[in-house]
Amino acid sequence: MKDLLGQAIYNYYRGISKENVFTETNLTEEDEMDISYMFRSYENMPKIEQQALQLARGKVLDVGCGAGSHALYLQEKGLDVKAIDISPKSVETARLRGVKNVEILDILQCKDEKFDTILLLMNGTGIFKELKQVANYLNHLKTLLNPDGQILIDSSDIIYLFDDDEDGGKWIPTERDYYGELSFTVRYQGQTEDAFPWLYLDYNTLQNACTYNHLECELILEGDHYDYLAKITLEK
Repeated sequence: MKDLLGQAIYNYYRGISKENVFTETNLTEEDEMDISYMFRSYENMPKIEQQALQLARGKVLDVGCGAGSHALYLQEKGLDVKAIDISPKSVETARLRGVKNVEILDILQCKDEKFDTILLLMNGTGIFKELKQVANYLNHLKTLLNPDGQILIDSSDIIYLFDDDEDGGKWIPTERDYYGELSFTVRYQGQTEDAFPWLYLDYNTLQNACTYNHLECELILEGDHYDYLAKITLEK
């Protein structure tokens, strides 16, 4: 893992380089990502992220914390926040910015702790990688929740990316198990990260997966770009 996004975040914060990163998937052309977006304030966050932060309570686990913007906001509100990311440079940046409890950690390696709120934002379902792994992640997340805890997670239904067919329906490729399973690459300063799987999950599929794995799923907010925020809780 070259940690190119993390390096870009670190370089931007330290004033080493303001160069942006470029992302590409097997379905979309290369797109430039303004790295300053990773340092956005609460006022500049999408409504879905703002809503999630307002709903956060108790002891919080921020999964995939990036530069630490969500964790910092909650920390300033007085919440007990633990932030984790698999990107060493992102974690280092979050620590430099003032996140008190942050570490390099894969969510599946997070054990022996309980939280009242688990945040998975900026397409939080992405870490599930593939549809067949959703149950594994959901069941692990269950072990980290207090009895009245909540998982706040966002994603997008990327069905809009597919062309309409002659009958007015959607053409969806059949070579993949699920249309939201993407192969993602990052390019920065002439280097390209090895492609990695990234999952976009439509709400109905997420809700069905939760029901099957004895979790309750509630749609909290829908955005303007096929995105949504959901709240997952333990089955009553």
